[in-house]
Amino acid sequence: MSDKTPSSEPVSPSKSSWRDVWHVYAEAATLRMLFLGFSAGLPLLLVFGTLSFWLREAGIDRTTIGYLSWVGLAYGFKWVWAPLVDRMPIPLLTRLLGRRRSWLLLSQAVIITALVGMALTDPKVALQPVVWCALAVAFGSATQDIALDAFRIESADTPRQAALAAAYQTGYRIAMIWAGAGALWIAARAEVGDAATYQHGAWQVAYLVMAVSMLLGVATVLLSPEPAARVLPRARNAAEWLKTALVDPFADFLRRYGKQALLILALIAIYRISDVVMGIMANPFYVDMGYTKDEVAAVTKIYGVVMTLVGAFVGGALAMRFGVMRVLMLGAVLSAGSNLLFAWLGTRGHDVNALVFVISADNLSSGIASAAFIAYLSSLTNVNYSATQYALFSSMMLLLPKFLAGYSGKYVDTYGYTNFFTATALLGLPVLILVALASRLKTPETRQD
Repeated sequence: MSDKTPSSEPVSPSKSSWRDVWHVYAEAATLRMLFLGFSAGLPLLLVFGTLSFWLREAGIDRTTIGYLSWVGLAYGFKWVWAPLVDRMPIPLLTRLLGRRRSWLLLSQAVIITALVGMALTDPKVALQPVVWCALAVAFGSATQDIALDAFRIESADTPRQAALAAAYQTGYRIAMIWAGAGALWIAARAEVGDAATYQHGAWQVAYLVMAVSMLLGVATVLLSPEPAARVLPRARNAAEWLKTALVDPFADFLRRYGKQALLILALIAIYRISDVVMGIMANPFYVDMGYTKDEVAAVTKIYGVVMTLVGAFVGGALAMRFGVMRVLMLGAVLSAGSNLLFAWLGTRGHDVNALVFVISADNLSSGIASAAFIAYLSSLTNVNYSATQYALFSSMMLLLPKFLAGYSGKYVDTYGYTNFFTATALLGLPVLILVALASRLKTPETRQD
């Protein structure tokens, strides 16, 4: 297969009719990504948003909750072991299922086991075991993402990547409804007696149900066809294997994009910074503002995710029709601006109507930005190194934001929620500059070095 040609508009605007564009969503490869997106989205909130709600209710202070968000750095360093996922076979499993499906199945087994471990441990009594289990969930989830991103990229051609990204986002967000609203709803229903009193048993039931829910992803992997196998050159020794697995994917990206690579990597590194840094304190904010589990579940985890789904489909369709870079800019503006609405919400007290309005705007913006960004990242990869290169891109997307997010609780304790949300909006300003610069890049074929 030939390398994908980089350009200033990585995914060219489609010349197809709107009917042809929407028909892509009914294709088998797109539908598979719906279910696999569910498997990818389920673990995330269980070690971030839902976990932070659980920890805050258990009496864990905001500063500690902020630091515990560094569990998410596992996602930021997944490029380190991505070459292994890309090329190393798993004994027996790879022979039976293929390279992509075997790694997906192994990672899902790790996630399920670690979620059960979280369920059986009470953070109010012993926080450390919960942290170790959360790390295992994050590691398994990051590994699943590596294999799944490669599976998605290898399952369709470039023009269909935006549609696959939208389907992936749909499944991902449905899982977030279940891992967010579903977990809170289950925990609320499992409470006995005074609902205002912290009850570990309620959270135990919720997390055990989440572990069982991962079986949907397991079933999808077992029933899905392996993408067409690529013939990989045989390594004559360990040094040659390391060069092929570790060095070549990064050298290929630098060779294809040259000086443009630095600008592209900078854009990837900070594109989602406003959303990620703000998101860690969202659930503690809801608890401190007096919103109940049912209110948070209904408004932020169900209605809000529906708005994200709408945004994902709109963003995917717009990216296919008009090109990714225009939608990237739109998503960057909306994502940063919507954080200012949270600053306003902090002045309203316990106001459910205001919460609905803010969540509508924020999640619609997030869906549009995410669909376009995934399509952008996919367009940058060479299919010969899809797992490793995409892991590098998606890791960079999270590394700096997750690191800064670790200090979010300390910032809120010092300056308050309103100042915190305003500051996260300002973090989005450099993104606008980088998107504008990236949209002007010339293709390597026409660039004069």
